[in-house]
Amino acid sequence: MSSFLRQTYGQRVQNHSNPAAKQLLEIMEKKKTNLAVSVDVTKSKEFLAIIDAVGPFVCLVKTHVDIIEDFDHSLIQQLQDLSVKHDFAIFEDRKFADIGNTVALQYSSGVHKIASWSHITNAHPVPGPSIISGLSSVGLPLGRGLLLLSEMSTKGALAVGSYTVEAVRMARAHRDFVIGFIAQRTMEGIGMQGDDVVDNDDFLILTPGVGLDVKGDAMGQQYRTPREVILESGCDVIIVGRGIYGKDPGLVEQIRAQAKRYMDAGWEAYQERISSPS
Repeated sequence: MSSFLRQTYGQRVQNHSNPAAKQLLEIMEKKKTNLAVSVDVTKSKEFLAIIDAVGPFVCLVKTHVDIIEDFDHSLIQQLQDLSVKHDFAIFEDRKFADIGNTVALQYSSGVHKIASWSHITNAHPVPGPSIISGLSSVGLPLGRGLLLLSEMSTKGALAVGSYTVEAVRMARAHRDFVIGFIAQRTMEGIGMQGDDVVDNDDFLILTPGVGLDVKGDAMGQQYRTPREVILESGCDVIIVGRGIYGKDPGLVEQIRAQAKRYMDAGWEAYQERISSPS
């Protein structure tokens, strides 16, 4: 089985047909960053200020627009403008988890109209393959990409064992739209048996629960370092939130400094991985 862990992000572009996957890998190679920032604040002003501050250092901004208390559609236009200004992709962390018809409507319609602006979104594989079919019917014509949650970073999470295996099998059957996973390790080879043949098992692995200074929080989140995530576990993108903007999202220079710190740590781990002889 081929391993993609020692290929550069730029080399891996050719392994993907999905436009969102290609875009993300190209940004990572160009900007020399594998950092995604999760912007989990409830006010539009803070939301945009953080994104503008971290923009030069990230390949991806992860959003939860449903928690923004003063949301309106002008916010989406401003988010898209920042995406162009700083050259990053947008990932709305919606975690869809319903039947195909319902998720298609949730993705395309309602207040947020996620598919119209978010390059990437994600889903729980609990409903089975129909959730991919439903989301794909909306997102694939727009060039969007989907991540499946095969593992989570919280203590006691149920996404383990056979659940993870089935998530990977579902993804392999929908390579045109599923571009990777939210996971804690590479999914290469998961669930494959001796005679299984997969021409392309290169999925992107985006990993939350990354921290340089703490190991966990009071709500069960567990943190690992960028080196543990990128080098030791074979993941591709580190997702960091509070470790960058902390308790005061108004401290722009501090946010920039922390973003640069995480960007450097993630890229150093990646360079060590691709230069490793084995």
